[in-house]
Amino acid sequence: MKKIIGLMLLIPFLLISTNVHSQSDNIFEITVDKPMKQVYSNMMASLDKSRFYLFYEMDIGKNLAFFADEWGDEYNQNELSGVRSIVFCNGWFLNRAGNKDQKILGLCPMHVSLIEKKGVTTALFVRPTITYNNSPAHDVVVEIEKEVIEMIKNGMR
Repeated sequence: MKKIIGLMLLIPFLLISTNVHSQSDNIFEITVDKPMKQVYSNMMASLDKSRFYLFYEMDIGKNLAFFADEWGDEYNQNELSGVRSIVFCNGWFLNRAGNKDQKILGLCPMHVSLIEKKGVTTALFVRPTITYNNSPAHDVVVEIEKEVIEMIKNGMR
């Protein structure tokens, strides 16, 4: 059971990590010289101020640490001191986009991943404009992406 849970937690993280290195244009990335604890509280305040609804947040690093002994040398080779995911959406934006293209409903929920290494925190966000580039709702998706990136930038200050 622990292995299944571990794999479920690890797969999204690995997918994000792969995209960051291979297709950086698909990922919005911003780094600040601040510990995750400080950034996280700022990010949650920015999320609320920006009218995004928090579904849940997950301390992925803590969950992965549970498997450190079992995974041995394969565990945390990047020496990250924190990995968190903030999962959210804005129903108003989603409704507007969904009225133009029901496939956009697959956009929600969105997430921002925060990673920390040596007291430096990076936020990662998969750009929805890449996925929905040819959608009839592309104009609304551009607006959503812009709002999320602004929320992230404010949270990283």
